[in-house]
Amino acid sequence: MSMLIAEADATVDAPAGLVLEIIRDFEGHHRRILPTAFSNFRVLAGGTGAGTVTSFTTTLGGRKTHGQTVITEPAAGVVREDVVGRDMVTTFRVQERGRDAFVTIRTTWTAASGVTGFLERRFAPRMLRDVYREELALLQAYALQLDGYRTSPVAGAAVAAAG
Repeated sequence: MSMLIAEADATVDAPAGLVLEIIRDFEGHHRRILPTAFSNFRVLAGGTGAGTVTSFTTTLGGRKTHGQTVITEPAAGVVREDVVGRDMVTTFRVQERGRDAFVTIRTTWTAASGVTGFLERRFAPRMLRDVYREELALLQAYALQLDGYRTSPVAGAAVAAAG
């Protein structure tokens, strides 16, 4: 079985602290940047950062998959989602780049075996990369909607005010 990787990154025109808070806040802000491939998103426990548990449905290539994730924050600027019952891990990495944030969304997992695995290896990384590009565009647009985020003296302060 082979390890698969789907990744997309972009510079987001917003402070890294604000972008990280949007990503970490699954109860409020994160749900506003979910791409159309995600539906039935629910927070089962927690809501912000490490310890949050979510459930959702993903639709890729016409196939629906139900999932549940547990959130950790293994390093500064990193939010990690582990899919329960699978070896699938998605990380959001936010790095400061001057006045902007450089965001990488990356998922790694082991492909299934047989015909399903062949199709997964052939199509899933590209489809997920497209989903992550949509999510990064939604993140950019949402960050711009938060009133006054560039004038806040404390990174992330506008998130609480806008939420």
